[in-house]
Amino acid sequence: MTTAILSALPEEQAGLAGHLQGLRTQVHAGREFHLGHWHGHAVVFVLSRIGKVAAATTAATLIERFGASRLFFTGLAGGLGPQVRVGDTVIGTEYLQHDMDASPLFARHEVPLYGRARFAADAASAALLLASAQALPAGGGIDPAVRQRFGLGTASRLHQGLIVSGDRFVCRADEAHALRAALPDALAVDMEAAAVAQVCHDHGAPFAAIRHISDRADDQAHVDFPAYLAQVAALQARALIGALLDRLAQA
Repeated sequence: MTTAILSALPEEQAGLAGHLQGLRTQVHAGREFHLGHWHGHAVVFVLSRIGKVAAATTAATLIERFGASRLFFTGLAGGLGPQVRVGDTVIGTEYLQHDMDASPLFARHEVPLYGRARFAADAASAALLLASAQALPAGGGIDPAVRQRFGLGTASRLHQGLIVSGDRFVCRADEAHALRAALPDALAVDMEAAAVAQVCHDHGAPFAAIRHISDRADDQAHVDFPAYLAQVAALQARALIGALLDRLAQA
């Protein structure tokens, strides 16, 4: 079984490919696919780039060209749920494209000809992400001074539920409010996960996504984003991926 790990930003996977045994890199469709073994388990790392089309293209390539039999997406998201705060982690159990609207031919958010708006995560894959996240040290291994600088609590909280995706970086309070009104059970918003979920549904490939909350999808979403990515989110993403692969290798 080959496990694929997708991320949108290079900081989220920096240095991880170097830990693969028998590392080899193949370039296809403008992307670098890093293949090898993590303690005997076949793994491929790739950056999908940002947005639904880029993510879907990458997911389809992983399955059809590189034989990925299970896919995980890691990265950042904006928090939507009232209980979801900056520094928390959200594991998706369902995925929906918030900008899908083919009404009046189809209900709002429904993917045409699928008869559904939501695509479920693979339960076993989501459980692996949860166990891996729970195994990380309290505070995510982030220096307390850094956590204080970004207004983070002493420990991150884990949430499970709906992640919504769209081809827009949600960074205005009115946009976030509209999403909460339309999708009150949505916990987080990103730009890729729901597209990958649809591709994996088509191919029958297990999929789950985990998102670190970098902002509240409001007018402050762009403030210090590069610093937060480098000093907090990227470190947590890499630690989570390592814990996940260690758990898979032991299975």
